[in-house]
Amino acid sequence: MNPVVEPLSWMLGTWLSDPPGAGTFPTLQLFQYLEEVYISHVGQPVLNFSFNAFHPDTRKPMHRECGFIRLKPNTNKVAFVSAQNTGIVEVEEGEVNGQELCITSHSIARISFAKEPHVEQITRKFRLNSEGKLEQTVSMATTTQPMTQHLHITYKKVTP
Repeated sequence: MNPVVEPLSWMLGTWLSDPPGAGTFPTLQLFQYLEEVYISHVGQPVLNFSFNAFHPDTRKPMHRECGFIRLKPNTNKVAFVSAQNTGIVEVEEGEVNGQELCITSHSIARISFAKEPHVEQITRKFRLNSEGKLEQTVSMATTTQPMTQHLHITYKKVTP
């Protein structure tokens, strides 16, 4: 592993939702989802990730997202770059402190025919809890809604 990404080593591995994640937003009905997360490295000063969500009953694919997590060398500053199957590409920046990563959108781009209302801001928090499970909380603001929690999910590690 490149020593630059060592502060994020707690995120490495394959993770599965346990229990299903919960999603909500003022413009949506409450929903649940399953998710597989793969976070890896290939020796570069960056982590690779993919998030693959599925409907809990039908197992039909839902949200997909992949990208990279970079650390600014010799700091706790982090950049999270992701492309989503919804046509959104985002750059989020923030800090890693111990086993917690908090990031906020720095820029969001979307395809010209993206569904409205458009996402205007995203925040994420990842943390490794006391049981060794990874938790993610995502909040967002859209053109019609202020910043509101959208997703919360807990994952158990299935491979290192």
